[in-house]
Amino acid sequence: MAEQEWWRGFFSGVAVDLWLRFTSDQLTRDETDFIESILRLEPGSHVLDVPCGGGRHSIEMSRRGHKPTGVDLSADFLTAARTQSSEKRLEVEWHQREMTDLPWRSEFDGAFCFGNSFGYLDDAGNARFLAAVFQALKPGARFVLDTGMTAESIFPSFQERRWFQVGDILFLINGRYDHATGRMETEYTFIRDGKSEVRPASTRVPAYRDLCGMLEAAGFAGCEAYSSLAREPFRLGSQRLLLVAARPKV
Repeated sequence: MAEQEWWRGFFSGVAVDLWLRFTSDQLTRDETDFIESILRLEPGSHVLDVPCGGGRHSIEMSRRGHKPTGVDLSADFLTAARTQSSEKRLEVEWHQREMTDLPWRSEFDGAFCFGNSFGYLDDAGNARFLAAVFQALKPGARFVLDTGMTAESIFPSFQERRWFQVGDILFLINGRYDHATGRMETEYTFIRDGKSEVRPASTRVPAYRDLCGMLEAAGFAGCEAYSSLAREPFRLGSQRLLLVAARPKV
């Protein structure tokens, strides 16, 4: 099994450099369109982005006139986020804290967790995260969770090894599913300038029904499932799950 709390040191240096290059501005705009629509945000909404990574969605939300709050544990990600928002003269409230450590109560008009960031913790930790998001939302507000780490997404076409070239970084993913723990144990190898660095990771792989059960246990209601930004239905083999639920009004 990968080192416990592996995420504390993972998102720094070359890993952050790679993640910041992995997406395009157009994808950010398209994803933000989806988030705005699915969360039913009104102009000037207060929105929670957790974990926010490099802050691309929060920055785009601010550009559109919303009031985003971005939360992440990684100092390197937050440095990049603060630099981008400052250069673009856009206001975002950035916080360095654990994704389970959300002190707000009934404050946000919507929340989102994008970028395959769910499942790093153990089952109790994942439950604490969902409960913290629930408490941070206003009654009636919606939450969308974006993940490709579900049983329905991974197992039909599982590959142990995959290579990617992102700019000057060669990136190897070497994964092994541990059926006893229900987790994907992965070694990520980053190669740049002739130097190789290996970092372990471990992510919970729930089935769709398990995820809905976790949301319901946290207090959420009305699960909706999509496999794309175009709201295509989620089914066996879908590579992406966009799972939406709401904090009930009463």
